[in-house]
Amino acid sequence: MWIPISEAPIACFPHFEVAAESGDWIVVDKGAPLIVHPSNGKKEPCLLEGVEALLSYEIANGAALSLVNRLDRETSGLTLVAKHKRAARELGRAMQRRLIHKEYLAIVQEWPEWTETACTAPILRQGEVAESRIWVKQAVHPAGKACTTVFRKERTWNTRRGPLALVRCIPETGRMHQIRVHLAHLGHPILGDKIYGPSEHCYLEYIQHGWSRELEERLVLPRHALHACRLEFPFDEETFTAEAPLPEDMRLLLETGD
Repeated sequence: MWIPISEAPIACFPHFEVAAESGDWIVVDKGAPLIVHPSNGKKEPCLLEGVEALLSYEIANGAALSLVNRLDRETSGLTLVAKHKRAARELGRAMQRRLIHKEYLAIVQEWPEWTETACTAPILRQGEVAESRIWVKQAVHPAGKACTTVFRKERTWNTRRGPLALVRCIPETGRMHQIRVHLAHLGHPILGDKIYGPSEHCYLEYIQHGWSRELEERLVLPRHALHACRLEFPFDEETFTAEAPLPEDMRLLLETGD
C-alpha cells in the first residue's frame, strides 16, 4: 500500500505491505526510507498515517492504533501495531519482558571471521562523553547501558565494491541503533550506514545536500542495508510469527553483487 506524499523529506519510500493481521493487531512490512510516526513537527509521510488509512473503517468503529515496536527511518521490515488499548497493554508488557523475538538481516562490509558471535558492548549517546555533531549518534562506552546482540554469518560474496556478507542479527535488548553500533564495533559496519559507516561526514553531507555520486561511491546504497525480517510475539496465550522477504534493493545486491 502506498502512503500519499505531501511535503516529502530528502528521500522517502512511502510504501508498506501487510504481513499478518488479526482483530487485535496488525504486522506490516515497512519500506525504507520511511518514518514510523510524525516527528519534529515536520509534515511528511509516515507509516502510522498509512496504517490509519488502511484501517479507517475499524478506527471509525472504535479502534485506537498504537505502535508496539519502532524502526529507524532507513530500516525496512516488520512493525507491530496494536488495534486497541487492551492489545497495546498486553503487547507492551510482552515487549518490556523481552518476550517479543526480533530478527534482522544486514549486509555488511568485509567477511566476518566468525560464523556466530555475541556482542555485549554497552552503548550510550556519544554526546554524553565526547563532542558529537550528530545528536542521535550512539557509541560503545563502559558507562553505557548493557545490551546484547547475537550475529550469525549467512553468506559471503565478492563484488566490485569489495567483499560483503549477509548477517542475521538477533537483538536481545533494544537500545537505540544497537545493531548498527555493534556491527561497526565488530569492524563490519552496515553497507550504506551514513553515521556508523565510512565517516559521519556522510550523514552531514547527506542532510545538507542530499544523495550524490560521491556518497554513492562511498556508501553504495542510499540507505543502510538493514531489514527486520522476522517477528515472533505472544498474544492471548498464543504465539504468532510474521516474516518479511528482503526488499528489492538488498535482494538485487545479493543477486547481482553490484
